[in-house]
Amino acid sequence: MRDLTIIFRTPSQIEADVITGLLETHGIDVLVTSDLSRTAFPFSSNELRLSVSEDEAERAQQIIDSHRDEVGSGRVVPFGSEFEPLERVIGYRFRDPGLLEHALTHRSRVHEDASGGVIDNESLEFLGDSILGFVIADMLFREFPQHNEGQKSKLKASIVSATSLGRLGERIGLGEYLILGRGEEKTGGRQKLALIADGYEALIAAIYLDGGIDPVRAFIERQFDALIDEARRTGAHATFTEDYKSALQEWLQSHDRGLPIYRLAAEVGPAHRRRFEVEVLVSGQPVARAEGKSKKEAAQAAAKAALAILNAEG
Repeated sequence: MRDLTIIFRTPSQIEADVITGLLETHGIDVLVTSDLSRTAFPFSSNELRLSVSEDEAERAQQIIDSHRDEVGSGRVVPFGSEFEPLERVIGYRFRDPGLLEHALTHRSRVHEDASGGVIDNESLEFLGDSILGFVIADMLFREFPQHNEGQKSKLKASIVSATSLGRLGERIGLGEYLILGRGEEKTGGRQKLALIADGYEALIAAIYLDGGIDPVRAFIERQFDALIDEARRTGAHATFTEDYKSALQEWLQSHDRGLPIYRLAAEVGPAHRRRFEVEVLVSGQPVARAEGKSKKEAAQAAAKAALAILNAEG
C-alpha cells in the first residue's frame, strides 16, 4: 500500500486485532506496524499503529467511531470486556488490562505475528515463579513450624509443581483465555497443562505488577488454601507421593508429543497374589512396561520407566 495514513494507535494486540478484523470485513486493508524496543517491561512502552490507504482513511475512521463503547474509554468494543469473566473468577480487577493480556500471550503467538508488536509471557512467568515461591514458603513457615527445612522444602516443591499449577489454572478456566498462535491452537494448546501452568505463573506476576504484594498474596492464599489444608490434615508426607503419570504427561506436552496411553499387558499369579503388567504407549508406540500389585501401581511404575527412557533419549 502507498500513501498510508495512521488511523489508530493502541498498546493492545487484542484491540489491534479487533479493529483490523472490523475494517477488513468492510473491505479495507490494514497495515499494523510497531517500533517496539524490547525492554524489561514491554507492556509499558509498546504502541501498535494501524494504517490504511489515504483514500480509505476517512471511511475507516467512521467505522471505528461507530463501534466505540459508550463509556468514553476510547477503546473499541469488545476489548476490555473479554477478560472480565476471568477477573471475576480470580477475584481481582486489573487497572491495566494490558498486563493481563501480556500474561496470557504464549510465544507461539509471537512467532506468527509479523508486526513485531507482540511480546510473550515468559518474563512474567519467571517473575511469577519467584513470587509464588516466596508466598508459599511464608505460608509453610507459619503453618508447619514443627517441620524441619528439608520437610518444608519437599512440601513446597510438591505444592508448586507444574501439575498443581496446571490443575489450579484449569479450575479457573485459564486455558480458555490463553492467546495462542494458530499452530498451537490446532494442536490443543488450551488443554496442555504445561501451557496453563506457565500462564498461571505469568498471571501471578501480572497481579503483582498491577496491584502490589497484598492482592497477589491474597490470590495465592485463596488458590492454595485447599492444598495447604490437605497437607495439614494428612501430614506433609502424604503430599510427597510422586505422581509419575502426571510427570510423564507434562514431559510429553512440553515436547509437543501426544498424551500417553496405558494398557493392561498381562495378569500373572494366583488370585490372592495377582500381579499386573501395564504398558505405556506414546504416539502409538510402546515405550515401557512395568509390574505392580495393582493396575494403578503398575501404571505409575511404567510411567516412571518411560520418563527415564525419554529423558535419556533427549
